[in-house]
Amino acid sequence: MSLEDLPHVITDALDRPTLEKLALPTGAAHPPRILILYGSLRPQSFSRKLALEAERILRQLGAETRVFDPHDLPVLDSVPITHPKVQELRALSLWSEGQVWVSPERHGTVTGVFKNQIDWLPLEEGSVRPTQGRTLAVMQVCGGSQSFNVVNTLRVLGRWMRMVTIPNQSSVPKAWQEFDGSGRMKPSPYYDRVVDVMEELFKFTLMVRDRSDYLVSRYSERKGAVEAKTVSAAAGVAEAARMAPATDLVSTDASSSPSRACCGTSGTCS
Repeated sequence: MSLEDLPHVITDALDRPTLEKLALPTGAAHPPRILILYGSLRPQSFSRKLALEAERILRQLGAETRVFDPHDLPVLDSVPITHPKVQELRALSLWSEGQVWVSPERHGTVTGVFKNQIDWLPLEEGSVRPTQGRTLAVMQVCGGSQSFNVVNTLRVLGRWMRMVTIPNQSSVPKAWQEFDGSGRMKPSPYYDRVVDVMEELFKFTLMVRDRSDYLVSRYSERKGAVEAKTVSAAAGVAEAARMAPATDLVSTDASSSPSRACCGTSGTCS
């Protein structure tokens, strides 16, 4: 099929993916950087306990981790973005190459504490997107029977934030039964699933992190850039023409009509 079959496509903006473009002879050598967010301020927060359990697993796998403490993070737009907790959260998101989101289920969805953290992360700040291209693992804790409302919502949020959300996920029912007195998760199939999810996140982060800009590059955005460049170039040509010296009309007329150049209005040379 030739591009003649795609008359509405701008050729310069269309990319044809190849294995060569995805190949990385020398990738980053540092450990994957993972940011972990959780969604409760309770002293015995089970989402925090699960977040810390995930951190232990990730560190064992070789990741560098940070867990953001949502205490003292103001409600969105109640303070300027220069607030220290807001700046801390945004800096950690930029630092990260992958993220883990853990929220309790409250009224069938994520908690306000968790959503507030995501709301403080802009889709774009200048030319930088604090979440675009980063990998994401989603998990939830339930007070009762197992539910997937929160992980499904977190997937929607991850897609909206242009993140690469891994296929696996974890939902821990009756979380109060799954942790011991020291806050450690007990052995169980639910614990095994958390290990599965962290392993998968680690692998995906290694695969994606040096390729994220290419993987999330969009034809529609490249098309806009090509069109903007074309308009800019056309404007430059027009401006150059406008600023060029005015043509000597007498000289031009002299070359095309000698009699008018050397004669008066009567057409008779003196």
